[in-house]
Amino acid sequence: MSQAGSTPGARPARRAGRWERYRVTHPFSARDQAGLWGAIVGTVGLAVLLGWALDMKGGVVIVAAVPFIISWYENRRTAFQFDAAGARFGTVLLPWGDVTQFVVATPEGGTHALIGARLRPGAALPAGGAAPAHDPAMPAPIHVAVLRSKFDLRKMVDKARRYAPAHIQIVVADPSGERVAA
Repeated sequence: MSQAGSTPGARPARRAGRWERYRVTHPFSARDQAGLWGAIVGTVGLAVLLGWALDMKGGVVIVAAVPFIISWYENRRTAFQFDAAGARFGTVLLPWGDVTQFVVATPEGGTHALIGARLRPGAALPAGGAAPAHDPAMPAPIHVAVLRSKFDLRKMVDKARRYAPAHIQIVVADPSGERVAA
C-alpha cells in the first residue's frame, strides 16, 4: 500500500479502502439506469441459461461479470476525474505529463461549472479524443461541463495538492481574469 507522502501520480494509491482520486459525476440518467439493470438482468439470465444447459454453476458467471458491469457504469457516469493515471475528461484520458493546468470556469447565472485542462506545448489530444465545442467562458482546449452542485473547488484543490504531480496548477477563470486557486 502506498502512503500519502509517496510520489504523486506514480501509481494508484489506495488508503482506507478507497482509491485516492478526485471525481465528478454526471447526474443519474434513466438511460444509464436502464443499461445497468439490463446488464444485471442479462448476466443473471446468462447464468441461469448456462447453469441449465451446461450443468454449470451460474454463480461463476455472475461473480465474473459484476466487476465489468460496475466498471462500465462508473465510466459512463464519470464526467471528470484525476488519479494516478492522469486526468480524464469524459472518455478522454490525458497523462500527467501532458497537463500543465486545470482551469475552472463558472459562468454567471449558469447551472454548470466548466473544468478544463491546458496542455503542455506540443501535446495533443489522444487518438479518438474529440475536443468539445468551444465555450467562450473556457480558455482551455478540452473541458467538461458538470453541475455546480456536484463540483467542489476546495475539495479539488485539496486532492490535487495531495495526489497530483507538483507541476499541476488549478486556475479559476472568470470575466475579470484568471487567478490561481488557493
